[in-house]
Amino acid sequence: MLWPAMAAMAAVGPMQYGYAAVAPSIARAHGLSAAEVLLPLAVWLTCQAAVALPATRLLSRGVVGVRVALWLGALLCALAIPSLAVPSGPLLIGYGLLGGTGAGLVYAACTETLARWHPERPGVRVALVTGAYSCSAIPLVLDLRLWPVMAGLGLAAIAWAAAVLRTPPANWWPPEIDPRAWALDRRVLHRQPRAARQFSLAEAARTPTLVVLTVILVGAGAVAIFDVIALAFLGPEPLWLALAVLLTLTGLGRSTAVPLAERFGRVRVLAAALTLLAVAQGLLAAAAAVAAADTAAVVAAVPAGLGGGAIYPLIAALVREYFGEDRVHGIHGLVYTAKAVAGPAGVGLALLALPALPGSAGTPVFVAATIIAAATALLCATLRRPGVPATLPAPSL
Repeated sequence: MLWPAMAAMAAVGPMQYGYAAVAPSIARAHGLSAAEVLLPLAVWLTCQAAVALPATRLLSRGVVGVRVALWLGALLCALAIPSLAVPSGPLLIGYGLLGGTGAGLVYAACTETLARWHPERPGVRVALVTGAYSCSAIPLVLDLRLWPVMAGLGLAAIAWAAAVLRTPPANWWPPEIDPRAWALDRRVLHRQPRAARQFSLAEAARTPTLVVLTVILVGAGAVAIFDVIALAFLGPEPLWLALAVLLTLTGLGRSTAVPLAERFGRVRVLAAALTLLAVAQGLLAAAAAVAAADTAAVVAAVPAGLGGGAIYPLIAALVREYFGEDRVHGIHGLVYTAKAVAGPAGVGLALLALPALPGSAGTPVFVAATIIAAATALLCATLRRPGVPATLPAPSL
């Protein structure tokens, strides 16, 4: 199940990261302003995230099959791709609305299905698949002329996944793993701490912890999207090496975040990733201020990629740790829907900075992005496992 899911995720990844990276080229090709070319991206991000909750709930309940979701996602993406060759109106509706919805269906179907096939370590498998979502845009960044080929291969990959992927039987468990030994293994308990109890979606929504996770995702997600766009517009010509480094490390950050969190703790690794994201904003401001920005941009792309990529799988792992397995897909879908706010917010930050790039006049926007990322890192200190008392009761006399 792993390879078809990775292929389908790799197929839709360029629609987010690739579009953001080549936005200046699209603007020049069609004579569009930065706002006109980035507005469809904001719509795409909103639609892709808004699909997460309803799609995961329908998939987890068996109302919609994984193959139906993938075929429908492939159809919507196929309808969206031709809009890249025409001006802004069709680009907004075709690429933004149809493409975002299609990509959201593919994303939900792949992550939901793979997590159910690997109940013993769902976070690691899903993180690996989402890494393919980020890295797949690199060929498009290096040569924009590859987009028709990549579009064709991407649709073929989703079609292959639709033909192969299927959901496991109810209460599936891998036969090669003894469930009792797994449940009592201290190493497993360290890697995947158990929730105090199984929360429903309504119960989770009433906890301060879910609110904090959502705020972190909105703030950090906005900054991560802003970084891709800012790098794309940083020089007179796109800084291809810096963009390639950013996308590569975003995928690496997604894939390695959960294994690192299993060793050092999810909250610690999340706080470290958000700190890297905050540091990256200062480096990006320095890259924008210097004349030869290539080297400085590559340096800035390292913490921006690692930090921005790690946040999504880490928050998904924390949702599982805090609220249990029974309804994790719906709860994580609710948190992931915050990307519908983070996407337009990141595009908005970019539009504020772009008139001043390159040059030091864009520094205030980078300062604002630094404050946002640093604030989300500080919020990690407030995360508490729901259902566990904050203090021990006083001993009775």
